Amino acid sequence: MLGSGCRCLGARLGCLPGGLWALVQTGHRSLTSCIDPSMGLNEEQKEFQKVAFDFAAQEMAPNMAEWDQKELFPVDVMRKAAQLGFGGVYVQTDVGGSGLSRLDTSVIFEALATGCTSTTAYISIHNMCAWMIDSFGNEEQRHRFCPPLCTMEKFASYCLTEPGSGSDAASLLTSAKRQGDHYILNGSKAFISGAGESDIYVVMCRTGGSGPKGISCIVVEKGTPGLSFGKKEKKVGWNSQPTRAVIFEDCAVPMANRIGSEGQGFLIAMKGLNGGRINIASCSLGAAHASIILTRDHLNVRKQFGEPLASSQYLQFKLADMATRLVASRLMIRNAAVALQDDRKDAVALCSMAKLFATDECFAICNQALQMHGGYGYLKDYAVQQYVRDSRVHQILEGKNHQNMVISSSKLIISQMV
Repeated sequence: MLGSGCRCLGARLGCLPGGLWALVQTGHRSLTSCIDPSMGLNEEQKEFQKVAFDFAAQEMAPNMAEWDQKELFPVDVMRKAAQLGFGGVYVQTDVGGSGLSRLDTSVIFEALATGCTSTTAYISIHNMCAWMIDSFGNEEQRHRFCPPLCTMEKFASYCLTEPGSGSDAASLLTSAKRQGDHYILNGSKAFISGAGESDIYVVMCRTGGSGPKGISCIVVEKGTPGLSFGKKEKKVGWNSQPTRAVIFEDCAVPMANRIGSEGQGFLIAMKGLNGGRINIASCSLGAAHASIILTRDHLNVRKQFGEPLASSQYLQFKLADMATRLVASRLMIRNAAVALQDDRKDAVALCSMAKLFATDECFAICNQALQMHGGYGYLKDYAVQQYVRDSRVHQILEGKNHQNMVISSSKLIISQMV
């Protein structure tokens, strides 16, 4: 059920001219109902899904290639998205969020990702950071940090990974030593999306002993003395968002910026990643959905041996296989989103399983779409290659996919032992 948060968002969505139907009728909804992304949604969910598709088509897709090639961080467009409620989709309404559910969030990110997967992925990380502060911060912190994050006046980055600790996040070394009413941070974080451009850094650091119980969560604001950034990384994809190391050298941060209690940071990080896995998997859905549409259109236009490629039964079967993988992925993601929203015991495993399955399958869809474009698919004039490049990293971040296998299998084994 959608509550007042959806109605609040709906009011904001109504200001967008045109609606999604123009887009849908020229592309997305002209597909047969078997892969219609609105299937199973209620009317309110369909409303903001339409607006998200429309925003993706009008504001993101026309700029996607330029943002990628020139490595532009599209601040103005993201702030337009925030005006529609997409800056704090599942943040509570009293601090400026839209107050929507995890399922609603997945629907929105899938639609936005059809316009630019890379930019939507950053928006999803920003949302995760805002949610962590909203859920675990005190009232002063919530009202200080969340409103400018929800409007995207300020941008946020999630700082967990370090040069020496990726999947083994509990072994992180970045330290935070108490000194008066401040923490003094020393260490570095690696592969941080938005680093250097973001204003708020949600940092997991060690305030206690070894292991997960020694980790706390601290917000570090841009401009704090001792905070600096590494070089901008050159990446295969995700080029509309900068990636840099985040470096702390005797960086003094007020104790008032600690989110939650000391030692709670690892729990906060993992709670954030449960939703983050659904978010990133939803971005993969958008890339795969767009790739299927592009492939269908290419098969209808491109001719070989005097016939449209669409007349080839082999390619028809390939397209059917891609569609099947897309729908199966979407169902897994939405099932996991509902489980997380309901705080079910199986939510962690289902989020890991959905992320594992959907990011693998959706990348395979994008890659097959490129193959079916032939040589054209390898040209940067054709969008399909960008969906391939932008979705590939989804199999690595928010927990590498083999790590999600570990999480899922451990939950299965533990349940048998209880």
